[in-house]
Amino acid sequence: MSTSPVPSAPAATPFVRTSPLRVIPRLDIKAPNLVKGIRLEGLRVIGDPADHAQRYFEQGADELMYQDIVASLYGRNSLTELVRKTAERIFIPLTVGGGIRSVTDIQALLRAGADKVCLNTAAVARPELISEAASTFGSQCVVVAIETIRQPSGAWKAFTDNGREHTGLDAYDWARRVVDLGAGELLLTSVDRDGTKKGFDLEFIKRLAATVGVPVVAHGGAGSAAHVAEVANLGVDGVAIASWLHYKHGTVGELKQGLASAGVEVRP
Repeated sequence: MSTSPVPSAPAATPFVRTSPLRVIPRLDIKAPNLVKGIRLEGLRVIGDPADHAQRYFEQGADELMYQDIVASLYGRNSLTELVRKTAERIFIPLTVGGGIRSVTDIQALLRAGADKVCLNTAAVARPELISEAASTFGSQCVVVAIETIRQPSGAWKAFTDNGREHTGLDAYDWARRVVDLGAGELLLTSVDRDGTKKGFDLEFIKRLAATVGVPVVAHGGAGSAAHVAEVANLGVDGVAIASWLHYKHGTVGELKQGLASAGVEVRP
Protein backbone atom coordinates (compact mmCIF):
# COMPACT_ATOMS: atom_id res chain seq x y z
CA MET A 1 0.00 0.00 0.00
CA SER A 2 1.55 3.32 -1.05
CA THR A 3 1.53 6.17 1.43
CA SER A 4 3.03 9.63 1.71
CA PRO A 5 6.33 9.93 3.62
CA VAL A 6 5.76 10.37 7.34
CA PRO A 7 8.42 12.47 9.05
CA SER A 8 8.48 12.64 12.83
CA ALA A 9 6.39 15.46 14.26
CA PRO A 10 7.78 17.93 16.80
CA ALA A 11 7.22 17.22 20.47
CA ALA A 12 3.75 18.13 21.70
CA THR A 13 2.60 19.43 25.05
CA PRO A 14 1.17 16.54 27.10
CA PHE A 15 -2.61 16.51 27.29
CA VAL A 16 -4.03 16.59 30.81
CA ARG A 17 -7.67 15.62 31.31
CA THR A 18 -9.42 18.49 33.07
CA SER A 19 -12.97 17.17 32.72
CA PRO A 20 -14.73 13.92 33.61
CA LEU A 21 -13.80 10.80 31.67
CA ARG A 22 -16.04 10.35 28.62
CA VAL A 23 -17.78 6.98 28.33
CA ILE A 24 -18.47 6.35 24.64
CA PRO A 25 -20.34 3.29 23.37
CA ARG A 26 -18.92 2.29 20.01
CA LEU A 27 -21.31 0.77 17.48
CA ASP A 28 -19.73 -1.07 14.56
CA ILE A 29 -22.02 -1.12 11.54
CA LYS A 30 -22.24 -3.57 8.67
CA ALA A 31 -25.34 -2.15 7.06
CA PRO A 32 -28.01 -2.38 8.20
CA ASN A 33 -26.89 -4.19 11.36
CA LEU A 34 -24.92 -3.51 14.50
CA VAL A 35 -22.16 -6.14 14.57
CA LYS A 36 -19.28 -7.14 16.83
CA GLY A 37 -16.31 -9.42 16.52
CA ILE A 38 -13.09 -10.30 18.28
CA ARG A 39 -9.91 -8.61 17.06
CA LEU A 40 -12.15 -7.01 14.39
CA GLU A 41 -12.95 -10.42 12.87
CA GLY A 42 -15.71 -13.06 13.13
CA LEU A 43 -18.50 -10.49 13.10
CA ARG A 44 -21.79 -11.37 14.78
CA VAL A 45 -25.05 -9.49 14.29
CA ILE A 46 -26.11 -7.78 17.52
CA GLY A 47 -29.24 -5.93 16.43
CA ASP A 48 -30.51 -2.57 15.25
CA PRO A 49 -27.89 0.18 15.72
CA ALA A 50 -30.41 2.98 16.24
CA ASP A 51 -32.19 1.04 19.01
CA HIS A 52 -28.89 0.37 20.79
CA ALA A 53 -27.87 4.02 20.41
CA GLN A 54 -31.15 5.06 22.03
CA ARG A 55 -30.62 2.68 24.95
CA TYR A 56 -27.07 3.85 25.58
CA PHE A 57 -28.21 7.49 25.46
CA GLU A 58 -30.89 6.72 28.07
CA GLN A 59 -28.30 4.91 30.22
CA GLY A 60 -26.15 8.05 30.40
CA ALA A 61 -23.54 7.71 27.64
CA ASP A 62 -21.52 10.87 27.16
CA GLU A 63 -21.09 10.37 23.42
CA LEU A 64 -21.74 7.74 20.77
CA MET A 65 -19.56 6.45 17.97
CA TYR A 66 -20.75 4.88 14.72
CA GLN A 67 -18.17 3.06 12.59
CA ASP A 68 -19.02 1.45 9.24
CA ILE A 69 -16.40 -1.27 9.40
CA VAL A 70 -16.61 -2.38 5.76
CA ALA A 71 -17.11 1.01 4.12
CA SER A 72 -13.51 1.56 3.07
CA LEU A 73 -13.20 -2.03 1.88
CA TYR A 74 -16.16 -1.58 -0.48
CA GLY A 75 -15.51 2.07 -1.31
CA ARG A 76 -18.78 3.39 0.08
CA ASN A 77 -20.20 5.72 2.69
CA SER A 78 -23.62 4.50 3.78
CA LEU A 79 -24.18 5.96 7.25
CA THR A 80 -25.81 9.29 6.38
CA GLU A 81 -29.40 8.12 6.82
CA LEU A 82 -28.60 6.26 10.05
CA VAL A 83 -26.89 9.37 11.40
CA ARG A 84 -29.92 11.48 10.53
CA LYS A 85 -32.28 8.99 12.19
CA THR A 86 -30.11 8.82 15.31
CA ALA A 87 -29.64 12.58 15.61
CA GLU A 88 -33.42 12.98 15.77
CA ARG A 89 -33.59 10.72 18.85
CA ILE A 90 -30.46 11.36 20.90
CA PHE A 91 -28.88 14.57 22.14
CA ILE A 92 -25.25 13.79 22.87
CA PRO A 93 -22.23 14.15 20.55
CA LEU A 94 -22.00 11.60 17.74
CA THR A 95 -18.76 10.61 16.00
CA VAL A 96 -19.05 8.86 12.64
CA GLY A 97 -16.40 6.97 10.66
CA GLY A 98 -16.05 4.62 7.73
CA GLY A 99 -15.66 5.32 4.03
CA ILE A 100 -15.02 9.05 4.42
CA ARG A 101 -12.82 10.13 1.52
CA SER A 102 -13.36 13.86 1.04
CA VAL A 103 -14.42 17.16 2.58
CA THR A 104 -17.73 16.69 0.76
CA ASP A 105 -18.30 13.38 2.57
CA ILE A 106 -17.56 15.07 5.87
CA GLN A 107 -19.94 17.92 5.13
CA ALA A 108 -22.76 15.48 4.35
CA LEU A 109 -22.31 13.65 7.65
CA LEU A 110 -22.13 16.86 9.68
CA ARG A 111 -25.28 18.13 7.99
CA ALA A 112 -27.00 14.84 8.82
CA GLY A 113 -26.27 15.37 12.50
CA ALA A 114 -22.75 14.08 13.22
CA ASP A 115 -20.65 16.22 15.54
CA LYS A 116 -17.29 14.68 14.64
CA VAL A 117 -15.92 12.45 11.89
CA CYS A 118 -13.34 9.71 12.26
CA LEU A 119 -10.72 9.19 9.53
CA ASN A 120 -8.33 6.31 8.99
CA THR A 121 -7.90 4.70 5.57
CA ALA A 122 -8.32 7.92 3.60
CA ALA A 123 -6.02 9.80 5.98
CA VAL A 124 -3.23 7.27 5.47
CA ALA A 125 -3.70 7.33 1.69
CA ARG A 126 -3.83 11.15 1.56
CA PRO A 127 -2.75 12.84 4.81
CA GLU A 128 -3.67 16.27 3.43
CA LEU A 129 -7.32 15.35 4.00
CA ILE A 130 -6.73 15.85 7.72
CA SER A 131 -5.56 19.42 7.18
CA GLU A 132 -8.34 20.13 4.69
CA ALA A 133 -10.96 18.90 7.12
CA ALA A 134 -9.47 20.79 10.07
CA SER A 135 -9.23 24.06 8.16
CA THR A 136 -12.77 23.72 6.81
CA PHE A 137 -14.64 22.47 9.87
CA GLY A 138 -12.22 22.96 12.78
CA SER A 139 -9.86 20.52 14.44
CA GLN A 140 -12.42 19.80 17.16
CA CYS A 141 -14.50 17.72 14.76
CA VAL A 142 -11.62 15.76 13.17
CA VAL A 143 -10.82 12.44 14.87
CA VAL A 144 -8.15 10.16 13.43
CA ALA A 145 -8.32 6.46 14.23
CA ILE A 146 -5.06 4.63 14.88
CA GLU A 147 -5.57 0.86 14.59
CA THR A 148 -2.55 -0.84 16.13
CA ILE A 149 -1.17 -4.36 16.12
CA ARG A 150 1.95 -5.12 18.16
CA GLN A 151 4.63 -6.84 16.11
CA PRO A 152 7.00 -9.65 17.22
CA SER A 153 9.72 -6.99 17.40
CA GLY A 154 7.72 -5.17 20.07
CA ALA A 155 6.87 -2.23 17.79
CA TRP A 156 3.29 -1.11 17.24
CA LYS A 157 2.31 -0.71 13.59
CA ALA A 158 -0.68 1.15 12.15
CA PHE A 159 -3.35 -0.67 10.15
CA THR A 160 -6.38 0.37 8.11
CA ASP A 161 -9.58 -1.24 6.78
CA ASN A 162 -10.62 -2.57 10.17
CA GLY A 163 -7.21 -4.07 10.87
CA ARG A 164 -6.89 -5.77 7.48
CA GLU A 165 -4.29 -3.62 5.72
CA HIS A 166 -0.74 -3.08 6.98
CA THR A 167 0.34 0.51 6.30
CA GLY A 168 4.00 0.03 7.16
CA LEU A 169 3.73 3.05 9.45
CA ASP A 170 4.95 3.13 13.02
CA ALA A 171 1.76 3.81 15.02
CA TYR A 172 3.41 6.23 17.42
CA ASP A 173 5.07 8.31 14.70
CA TRP A 174 1.88 8.35 12.65
CA ALA A 175 -0.17 9.52 15.64
CA ARG A 176 2.17 12.44 16.20
CA ARG A 177 2.06 13.30 12.50
CA VAL A 178 -1.74 13.43 12.29
CA VAL A 179 -1.86 15.79 15.26
CA ASP A 180 0.64 18.01 13.49
CA LEU A 181 -1.65 17.95 10.45
CA GLY A 182 -4.62 19.16 12.47
CA ALA A 183 -6.39 16.20 14.08
CA GLY A 184 -8.17 17.34 17.23
CA GLU A 185 -8.59 13.90 18.76
CA LEU A 186 -7.22 10.37 18.41
CA LEU A 187 -9.12 7.10 18.65
CA LEU A 188 -6.62 4.43 19.60
CA THR A 189 -7.80 0.88 18.83
CA SER A 190 -5.75 -2.10 19.92
CA VAL A 191 -6.67 -4.75 17.36
CA ASP A 192 -4.98 -7.37 19.58
CA ARG A 193 -7.33 -6.55 22.46
CA ASP A 194 -10.55 -5.73 20.58
CA GLY A 195 -13.50 -7.82 21.76
CA THR A 196 -11.42 -9.87 24.19
CA LYS A 197 -12.61 -8.07 27.35
CA LYS A 198 -9.13 -8.70 28.80
CA GLY A 199 -8.14 -5.08 29.37
CA PHE A 200 -6.54 -2.30 27.37
CA ASP A 201 -3.07 -2.11 25.82
CA LEU A 202 -1.80 0.03 28.67
CA GLU A 203 1.82 0.27 27.58
CA PHE A 204 1.14 1.90 24.22
CA ILE A 205 -1.72 4.05 25.49
CA LYS A 206 0.45 5.45 28.27
CA ARG A 207 3.16 6.44 25.81
CA LEU A 208 0.73 8.01 23.38
CA ALA A 209 -1.52 9.89 25.80
CA ALA A 210 1.46 11.46 27.54
CA THR A 211 2.90 13.05 24.41
CA VAL A 212 0.45 13.84 21.59
CA GLY A 213 -1.12 16.94 23.12
CA VAL A 214 -4.75 16.23 22.09
CA PRO A 215 -7.48 14.10 23.67
CA VAL A 216 -7.03 10.34 23.24
CA VAL A 217 -9.93 7.89 23.33
CA ALA A 218 -8.86 4.33 24.18
CA HIS A 219 -10.66 1.43 22.52
CA GLY A 220 -10.19 -2.31 22.60
CA GLY A 221 -10.31 -4.64 25.58
CA ALA A 222 -12.76 -3.21 28.13
CA GLY A 223 -14.21 -6.00 30.23
CA SER A 224 -14.85 -4.33 33.57
CA ALA A 225 -14.91 -1.01 35.38
CA ALA A 226 -11.47 -1.91 36.74
CA HIS A 227 -10.06 -2.13 33.20
CA VAL A 228 -11.52 1.28 32.38
CA ALA A 229 -10.18 2.79 35.60
CA GLU A 230 -6.70 1.50 34.74
CA VAL A 231 -6.67 3.23 31.39
CA ALA A 232 -8.35 6.37 32.75
CA ASN A 233 -5.41 6.85 35.10
CA LEU A 234 -3.05 7.01 32.11
CA GLY A 235 -4.48 10.36 31.01
CA VAL A 236 -6.91 9.40 28.27
CA ASP A 237 -9.87 11.69 27.75
CA GLY A 238 -12.37 8.95 26.98
CA VAL A 239 -12.98 5.24 26.51
CA ALA A 240 -14.88 3.60 23.66
CA ILE A 241 -16.66 0.43 24.72
CA ALA A 242 -18.49 -2.15 22.61
CA SER A 243 -18.66 -5.85 23.60
CA TRP A 244 -19.13 -5.28 27.33
CA LEU A 245 -22.21 -3.17 26.65
CA HIS A 246 -23.58 -4.99 23.61
CA TYR A 247 -23.57 -8.36 25.39
CA LYS A 248 -25.16 -6.76 28.46
CA HIS A 249 -22.45 -7.50 30.98
CA GLY A 250 -23.44 -4.15 32.43
CA THR A 251 -24.96 -0.77 31.61
CA VAL A 252 -23.35 2.61 31.08
CA GLY A 253 -24.74 3.66 34.45
CA GLU A 254 -23.26 0.65 36.23
CA LEU A 255 -19.91 1.27 34.59
CA LYS A 256 -19.94 4.88 35.76
CA GLN A 257 -20.80 3.80 39.29
CA GLY A 258 -17.85 1.43 39.27
CA LEU A 259 -15.55 4.15 37.97
CA ALA A 260 -16.72 6.63 40.57
CA SER A 261 -16.07 4.04 43.29
CA ALA A 262 -12.53 3.67 41.90
CA GLY A 263 -11.96 7.43 42.16
CA VAL A 264 -12.41 8.25 38.46
CA GLU A 265 -14.42 11.41 37.83
CA VAL A 266 -17.38 10.77 35.52
CA ARG A 267 -20.51 12.64 34.56
CA PRO A 268 -23.72 11.53 36.29
